[in-house]
Amino acid sequence: MKTSDFCFDLPEELIAQKPSKERGHDRLMRLDRTTGAVSHHSMKELLSLVAPGTLMVFNNSRVRRSRCYGIKDPGGHEQEFLFLHKLDSEGRVWQAMVRGAKKVKPGSVYMFGDGTQGTVLSAPENNGSGFRALSFASPLTEMWFEQNGHVPLPPYIRRKDSDFDTERYQTVYAKETGSAACPTAGLHFTTDMLHELEQSGVELCWITLHVGLGTFLPVRSEQIEDHRMHEESYTVPSDVAVRVNAAKKEGRPVLAVGTTSVRTLESAADRDGTVKAGPGSTSIFLYPGYRFKIVDQMFTNFHTPESTLVMLVSAFAGREHILNAYEQAVKERYRFFSYGDAMLIQ
Repeated sequence: MKTSDFCFDLPEELIAQKPSKERGHDRLMRLDRTTGAVSHHSMKELLSLVAPGTLMVFNNSRVRRSRCYGIKDPGGHEQEFLFLHKLDSEGRVWQAMVRGAKKVKPGSVYMFGDGTQGTVLSAPENNGSGFRALSFASPLTEMWFEQNGHVPLPPYIRRKDSDFDTERYQTVYAKETGSAACPTAGLHFTTDMLHELEQSGVELCWITLHVGLGTFLPVRSEQIEDHRMHEESYTVPSDVAVRVNAAKKEGRPVLAVGTTSVRTLESAADRDGTVKAGPGSTSIFLYPGYRFKIVDQMFTNFHTPESTLVMLVSAFAGREHILNAYEQAVKERYRFFSYGDAMLIQ
């Protein structure tokens, strides 16, 4: 299939620049993945749309304040780095996505806010196009990122991050720090909403997938089959594997909240459709033709044209159904992307 097969017209004013005034006060589109029928709701109505006995799987990864700015020494030029993950056990060497990477040469030294110096390494296996490895004299800790970093808002949000984003660009159940971007489907849920779901007989559980740029980098190849995803690490707790496998055996629906939860569950499943517990890494790319082994329903946001995410939901619900639903979303003025509205695919 061609990347252009997943293109659609999206007015720029529908790209949400800020979240709703209050968490959980978003619009919700329901899509029937079999018929393509669409209905319009609000997040307050989610409780009536999810059947008792459903197992909902959330991603509890916490967003790191991973966007940092360094000043070149000497020279004084400011450079943006988006730190993705450490490349050694101690945290002295990190991989970063670098804006204008061609100008960031091996051996260059950059000074960060607290005086910490990072040296760009020449490590071809880590330094693909747009990426660089940086070495530091001391390990970069989570406290260091809290003090020196910024909330890594995606580039289509055309403003600087603020204190407001510190709370709102994080799910209420975020626990395990490590993501360079938020698993944004979870932003719609409040603590009260989670409690109400449980009280209604819906089972909730949490996996962890640390979101890297693999999920969000554009597809540059003409044929989608030629695209390669970057690896992302995940963990499926043993009790979650037991609960997912029990739900499948009992014929209860598994509802994945967010594409990261979808990718984790499908990656952790063996050929027989049994989810295995433990840590792992995945570069799975889900596009039409893929047969889902675990996920029966999906809660997600509205995604960017020609992205791996819109290809994933198209694999789940059918390209024509998705593009038709997105066309209706545009007509109905739904808000798109990270801080936008939501879709429930059943």
